[in-house]
Amino acid sequence: MTDPNTSGSRWSDLDRPPLNAEGLRRALIRPGTLWTSLDVVDATGSTNSDLAARVAGRAGDAPAEGAVLVAEEQTAGRGRLDRTWSAPARSGLFFSVLLRPGDDVPAARWGWLPLLTGVAVATGLARAAGVDTSLKWPNDLLVSVDGEERKAGGILAERAGEDAVVVGIGLNVSLRAAELPVPTAGSLALAGAVSLDRETLLRAVLRSIEQWYGDWRAAGGDPAASRLQEAYAAGCATLGRRVRAELPGARTLTGEAVAIDGDGRIVLATETGLREPVAAGDIVHLRTADAD
Repeated sequence: MTDPNTSGSRWSDLDRPPLNAEGLRRALIRPGTLWTSLDVVDATGSTNSDLAARVAGRAGDAPAEGAVLVAEEQTAGRGRLDRTWSAPARSGLFFSVLLRPGDDVPAARWGWLPLLTGVAVATGLARAAGVDTSLKWPNDLLVSVDGEERKAGGILAERAGEDAVVVGIGLNVSLRAAELPVPTAGSLALAGAVSLDRETLLRAVLRSIEQWYGDWRAAGGDPAASRLQEAYAAGCATLGRRVRAELPGARTLTGEAVAIDGDGRIVLATETGLREPVAAGDIVHLRTADAD
């Protein structure tokens, strides 16, 4: 029997219908809104790479802010630290958006964009899927599956040209237990979502991004004035935990995550009594048994 997930037909898996690009455009692209174009492709290596390549193309062909590129399947999706991201076709949402904060937001504050996206995705999913999504600093999306934290998605923000940022989002929607790439992965389906309709979820997430981005930009990128810093801290599963930060240069730092500072860094209280801000690195949530 042919595997329904690999037969090549877009309708081979009836639980995973294709996205209706025209319907999504009618719902999202309107005068005065952030979203200016939306394309859906059957498969690509990485939506981030494709959208960034468009920005780097001829000036007259460069997409406007608010361009959205969605793939039914990513064959070479990328996460932070050069990790790969892959999932069966139409089992999730794999998309990138183009943002140009421009002169409204100092470049020093652009580092908040992946955190902003995390807050927006969690907010949108709470409304549309009825799932509580928590945030593992800096950009993992966690859900609860059988009482355990599982990673259901991730965010990758990359500079594109002089004035743009491409933000990619990968989210497992209908991924089944037998399809999990690793035991620590999860999906909205496994977390008991009330809706797995990808068009409903994508509309909710994009509208949430538009709202949070608009408020942040109107505040000049100030994370406190836009309430972004407060919202991120409230939804961050890393805060209050004992963690190990695996830093560039093979250095590690262990301590309790106590705050998100004004630059979006996670602040660790170490055993020496110091408070160390971490701007880049991999955070590991530690259990009591492996805290040392």
